[in-house]
Amino acid sequence: MPIDPDVAVGAELPGRDLSWDSTDVLLYHLAVGAGADELSYVYEGELRGVLPTFATVATTLRDTGMPSVSMPGIDVDLARVVHGRQEIELHRPIPVKGRCVARSRIAAVHDKGSAAVVVTETTTELFTSRISIFVKGEGGFGGDRGPSTRVPVPEREPDAEVLSPVDPRQALWYRLCGDRNPLHVDPAFAARAGFPRPILHGLCTYGMVAKAAIDAGLDGDLDRVAGYRARFAGVVFPGETLRTRIWREDDRLVLLATVADRDDAPALSDAVITLR
Repeated sequence: MPIDPDVAVGAELPGRDLSWDSTDVLLYHLAVGAGADELSYVYEGELRGVLPTFATVATTLRDTGMPSVSMPGIDVDLARVVHGRQEIELHRPIPVKGRCVARSRIAAVHDKGSAAVVVTETTTELFTSRISIFVKGEGGFGGDRGPSTRVPVPEREPDAEVLSPVDPRQALWYRLCGDRNPLHVDPAFAARAGFPRPILHGLCTYGMVAKAAIDAGLDGDLDRVAGYRARFAGVVFPGETLRTRIWREDDRLVLLATVADRDDAPALSDAVITLR
């Protein structure tokens, strides 16, 4: 079978030596929507710090090939895979220039019936990242469904709301951060995966929503972010506009992101930024 949970769960994945500098950080900030009027994100002379979601590309910055889904006990077609959920924990703020060692493993394989969810975990001295991928057609093996990750939004009006235009070229910029999945650029591949045209990287949406929430909910204070998790609830197409609603609570921001152009179709749900 393409997924063998007995082999996969707990398997160690190749470690990596990671490094980055201000050029990588500036490119990432541009790729998640920072603009010319935001020098603290786009000009090395005024950088106040690094968006915490940079952790999601720190492991792929030097990658230039097409990604594959081949790990111990797992070998599936990339066209059948979508990013289901992303979580990061910040052990300390990410520096503008740095290096660290990343160690990865397959943390879990969950059975969702019609699909399998594979959870990989990467740990460094700066951050821990957990990626859940949704593999269509690979469920039904009798495994555990996994824990609930639901985060209901408060039953009141949001404390802030941000509209973030997605540039028609956004996916082209974001893929330069190392995610060369053709789903985000090749119409023929997108059609094979069941989409009418290339879609925006889920992690680009994830980064854009985090930036909107940090700017509006934390006055741009990057160091207050201790963690961020979200479920990818729907696709976003380049050229659309994201609407991020933000609810402030004692030790966290609860977020909901939708596509304003499509009657607020879901983009990210069950989203929380935890605070220091």
